[in-house]
Formats: sequence, structure tokens, C-alpha cells
Amino acid sequence: MTRGRLPHADGARDRAGAFRASGRELDAAGVTDPALREAYRHCRRLNARHGRTYFLATRLLPVERRPAVHALYGFARKADDIVDALGTDAGPARRDAGLAALQRELDRGLRDGDSREPVVRAVVDTARRYGIDHGHFADFMTAMRSDLVVTDYPDYAALRRYMHGSAAVIGLQMLPVLGTVVPRETAAPHAAALGVAFQLTNFLRDVGEDLDRGRVYLPADLLAAHGVDRALLRWSRDTGHRDRRITSALEEFAALTRGVYREAAPGLRMLEPVSRPCIRAAFVLYGAILDAVARDGYAVVHRRAVVPRRRRAVVAADGLARVLAARLRARDAAVRPADLRAPVPYDAMGVPLPEGAV
Repeated sequence: MTRGRLPHADGARDRAGAFRASGRELDAAGVTDPALREAYRHCRRLNARHGRTYFLATRLLPVERRPAVHALYGFARKADDIVDALGTDAGPARRDAGLAALQRELDRGLRDGDSREPVVRAVVDTARRYGIDHGHFADFMTAMRSDLVVTDYPDYAALRRYMHGSAAVIGLQMLPVLGTVVPRETAAPHAAALGVAFQLTNFLRDVGEDLDRGRVYLPADLLAAHGVDRALLRWSRDTGHRDRRITSALEEFAALTRGVYREAAPGLRMLEPVSRPCIRAAFVLYGAILDAVARDGYAVVHRRAVVPRRRRAVVAADGLARVLAARLRARDAAVRPADLRAPVPYDAMGVPLPEGAV
């Protein structure tokens, strides 16, 4: 710590800065009700605290659209925290009751337009403002309830069915907020795939932590093809010993995940130009988690791989440059249909190249 600096004073300045930032966002979004503003601020704090990559990317969105993204994240985080309840004595019955209470509050909020629960109040307002399909929230809650009883998946098809509710619908919820330059149904499959790609990335990164929660998200048939089962993963986690069979299975899962990123990539150019820098930054940063896992020798059973801060800063700077360029082009930007049909060029790391790159 630098001599003479007061941590509490720095924290106060940070909080004041965050308060002003959230105020600008809410003013731009036209949110005036004090209780609703505080609900959105609560969601923003959750995003900033827990969704570091997601929050960084959100800062690249037009200011008036950020509260909606915070609300969607805040609601998903609330449900996820109820399901996990790691480090508490909350058993399945208590967590099921917590999810049921959240579901009732959501249903009431979507019906009546308001809620006493901050994350529900904000997400209900967001759903109304952007016309988000209420079915996406129902599918998400179904997936959250399944996490209370399902602890592994026999194959990728079963995992993908689960991820429709846990991840794909998050991409579909985001789409009205981001806006598209094509019919929304054209962009929807790519948005859903991006949600799945992000979650697969998290599954790979969090193998050890999920194992401690009693869950294995890597498909059983993929693991078995490499001679791996839950018992071997548990042994490796408990002893700290590596096993080449586990590494091989994780490498295959990473390759599968990169394939889903390729499914998602064409959708980046289908978004409104002012939204593309945000989603491209998320695309690059989440893809960088796969790179970090590989650099760390696929040791995710033992520790979480982290994207270097310098890499995050570079991506953020690139995103800011793209935001400025998009704003300059916003009045006359147009996407030719032929461009949308053209193959998406990638660099050596599997990241879509900028528009016009050869």
C-alpha cells in the first residue's frame, strides 16, 4: 500500500464514482422512480462485483442500454446464488424453496409490473421496456431448478438441453437490448450459441469448484472416451496429482467449446453497430479464458485459470476505439445482405477479424 493513503477514503471515492456513473446510466435510460433506480443500482453492483468480464464489456455499450444488462445479470446472479449456496448449510429443500419464492415474485412482477425484490423489480422493468419474451425467464428458472437434482450429464446432447435454459436464453434476452440490423429471428441462433459458448467456457474454467459442489458438467461420454470418470476427477482434486487422461478430456472439451464460438461469430455483425464493441469484447475475453486454461496446462481441476490484466486492458482499449468509430458511423451505417452471408474471417486464435480485414 502506498504510504499515507487512506483505503477507506479511496473506497469512498470509488463508491461515489460508481454512484455518479449509475446515475448517468439511469438518467440516459429514462429511469426516474427512486425505488426503481435503487433496484437497478443493486443489479449494477452485483455485475461489478461478480461478473468482471461481463461488466467490463457492458461498459462499452451505449450508456442508456447498460441498466438493462445489469438487470438481466442481477436476476441471473440471484437465482444462481440460491442454487449454489456454497459454504452454507442450505440443503436442496431450502434452496428449492428459495427458487420457488423467486419464481413467484418474478411471475407476480411480470404480471403486475413491479416487485418488492430489487433484482425482480429491475428485470421486470427491463422486460417491459425491451419487449423481452417472458418464456425466456421461465426456461431459465426451469434450468436453475434442475441444478438442484441433476449433478451430471450423460452426453453433450443432454448438456445442451440444459444449457438452453441456463445459457442460450440469456443470449436471447440480450438481443432486444443490443438491437440488430437483420430480423431478430435471423440473429437469434447466433445469440443463443454465444450464451452457450460463454457457459461452456465457465464449465471448463470451474471444473474443480463445480466438483466441490457435487456437479460435473463435462459430458460423461466425453470423459469416458479418455478413461475419466467422477472418481478420477475427485482423486485428482483431493490429491493435487495430475493425470494425462484428464488433460486429454479437457482438451477435447475446449475444442468443442471453440466450435460453439464459431457458431456464434456470424451474429456479431448482425448486431447494431453501437452494440458490436461490447459483444466483441466479451467474445474475445471469454475466448481468452480458454487460452489461459491451455497455458496453465489444463490444471482447472486444481485451480482457476485467469486472463492476465494486461490482456483485459488491451481488449478494453480496442473496444473503446471501436465504440468511438461506431458512433461516428452510426448515422449512415448500413449492412449489405451480401456481407451477412459472407464467411467470417478469423485470426489464428479463432477471433473474428475486424470488418474489412483480409
